[in-house]
Amino acid sequence: MSAFNIGLNIFSTNRQTNIVGIPPPELAALIRQHKDHSETQKKLITRLETDLDLNKRQMREALRILGENDVPDAQLVTKLVEIAGHFKNLRSGASADPGDSLSIVALKLDVQKAIDAGELTKADALLERVALEQRNSLERSAINLAGTSARRAEIALTRLRFGEAAGHFASAAAVLPFGDHDVKRICYLTSEATALRQQGDEFGDNPALLSAIERFQRLVTLTLRTRVPLDWASTQDHLGVALLVLGKRASDTSRLEEAVAAFRAALEERTRARVPFDWAMTQNHLGNALLALGERESGTSGLEEALGAYRAALEERTRARAPLDWAMTQTNLGNALLELGDREIGTSRLEEALDAYRAALEESTRELGPLDWAMAQNNLGNALLALGERESGTSRLEEAVTAYRAALEERTRARVPLDWATTQTNLGNALQVLGERESGTSRLEEALDAYRAALEELIRERIPLYWAKAQNNLGNALQVLGKRESGTSHLEEAVAAYRAALEESTRERSPLYWAVAQNGLGNALQWLGERESDTSRLEKAVIAHRSALEELTIEANPYLHGIANKDLARCLASLNQRREQ
Repeated sequence: MSAFNIGLNIFSTNRQTNIVGIPPPELAALIRQHKDHSETQKKLITRLETDLDLNKRQMREALRILGENDVPDAQLVTKLVEIAGHFKNLRSGASADPGDSLSIVALKLDVQKAIDAGELTKADALLERVALEQRNSLERSAINLAGTSARRAEIALTRLRFGEAAGHFASAAAVLPFGDHDVKRICYLTSEATALRQQGDEFGDNPALLSAIERFQRLVTLTLRTRVPLDWASTQDHLGVALLVLGKRASDTSRLEEAVAAFRAALEERTRARVPFDWAMTQNHLGNALLALGERESGTSGLEEALGAYRAALEERTRARAPLDWAMTQTNLGNALLELGDREIGTSRLEEALDAYRAALEESTRELGPLDWAMAQNNLGNALLALGERESGTSRLEEAVTAYRAALEERTRARVPLDWATTQTNLGNALQVLGERESGTSRLEEALDAYRAALEELIRERIPLYWAKAQNNLGNALQVLGKRESGTSHLEEAVAAYRAALEESTRERSPLYWAVAQNGLGNALQWLGERESDTSRLEKAVIAHRSALEELTIEANPYLHGIANKDLARCLASLNQRREQ
C-alpha cells in the first residue's frame, strides 16, 4: 500500500446519563404534536410526569423547551432529565429567605406559582423584580440577591442557555460578602465555569472553552488543597476536561499536555483507596488526553501510557457495577489498541481493538444511547478497515463500510455535524482501499465524494488538525485516481491537498501526521515525475520520502516504516532509470 489513510476515532469522556426508558422517537413525537395527543401519548405523558416529578404544566413547558431548542432526537431523553432536575432545583429554591421584606415575600410566592405553572419567562421577570428590590438594600440582602441570581441561572440551564446561566452564576458570586461565604462563592464560580464548558463543548464555542479554562485555573488557586483536597482534585479534573476538548480541536499539543498535567494532579488526591469511582473516572480522562497526544507522535510511549490508564479504570469500572461506564472505557481502550496496531507489523493489537469495540456494543445499544452506539460503530469500522488493509480479501473492508454506514444512520449532519464528518472521512478511507483493489473507479469516486462532504464541516479555522487529516486522505484518493488516468489533473490536485495538510500538520506539532503527509506528497510527485521529461519532480519526491522516514523509524513505527521505505526505493529506482536514459 502506498498511501496512509488517517482514521478518526472518537473517544468519550465520563457522561452520566439517566435513562427514563422512553425511546427517542416516541419523545420526539410528543414534542412535535403540541395538542390532541392520542390516548397512548397521554399515558406516556402521565408516566413522564410521575417519573420526573413534574406537574402537567411543567411537563408541557419542558417539552416546549426541547422543541424550541431543536434538540437532536438522540439527546431528548438526556435533556429532558436535565430540565426536570432544574425544575426540582427551582422548586426548592424559590421560598422566602430570612430578612425578606413583605413585598419580596409576595413576589417570591408569585415566582413559586409561575414555576409550578411552568411559566419560566414570567418567573424570570418576577425574579428580576426581586433582584431590583434586593439591590435597593444590598447590605442587608446580598446573600439573598446571590441566591436569586443563582435561581435565574437554573432557569437558564433548564432552557439549555448555558452562556446566559454562566452570567447569572458569575453575578451570584460577585455580590456575596467576603469572609463567611467563601465556600458558597466557590460553588457559584464552579457552576459558572461548568456552564461555560458545556457551552463550548456542545456548541463548538472555543471562546467559551477558553473562558472556562481561565476560570477553572483560578478556582484551583482558590480551592486550598490542604483544607479540601478532594474539592481541589475535582477542580483539576474539570480543568483537564476543558483543556482536552479544546486541545483536540487545535493543531498544536500545548493544551493536551496541560490536560495531562491536570489529570495527574487530580490523581494525587483522587486515590483509588479514597474514592475508587472518581479515581477510575480521572484515569479514563487521563487515558483520553494521552491518546490524543500519542496519535500525533511517531513513537508509542504515550499510547502505551493511555492503554495503562484505561486498563486501570476498568479495574473499578466493571461491567457488573457500571455497565455504561465500562462500555465507554472499553471503546477508549479499543482506540488506543487500534492506534498501536496501526504502527505494528502484526495484527494482534488490531484484533484486541476489534474485541474491545464489540464488547462495548453489548452494552452501548442503539436503543439506550444511539449516539454512543454510533460512535462504537464508527470505531469498529476503523478496526475492521485496519485489518482489511493487511489482508488480501475484501470481506473486512466490506464490513467496515457497513459499520460506517450504520453509524451515519444516527450521526446525521443536522444532528452532530462534526461526528458526521468524521465518519464520512472514515467511510472514504474504506471505499478508497476497496477502490484500489478493483479495476473500476466507482469506489474511488465515492471516496472522493465522502472526503469532500466531510470538508464542508471540517473547517480549518475551527478544527485545523481534523481538516489536515481530511486533506491528506483526499490527496490519497486523488493520487490513486490519477495513477489510472493518462492526464495529470488529479495528481496535481493530490499534490495541492498534501501541501495543504502540511500547513497544519507540522513536524513540530504532530510529527506522525507530518510524516504521513510527506510520504503521500512523495508518491504524488513521483507519479507526476514519471510522466515528465525532466527529473525535478522525482528529485522532490525523494526528498519528501526521506523526510517521512526521519519520523517513521523502524523502532518507533515498523509497519509504516516498511511501507515508506518501499515507496522511497521505488522512487529512487525510477529516478536512476531516468538518469541513465
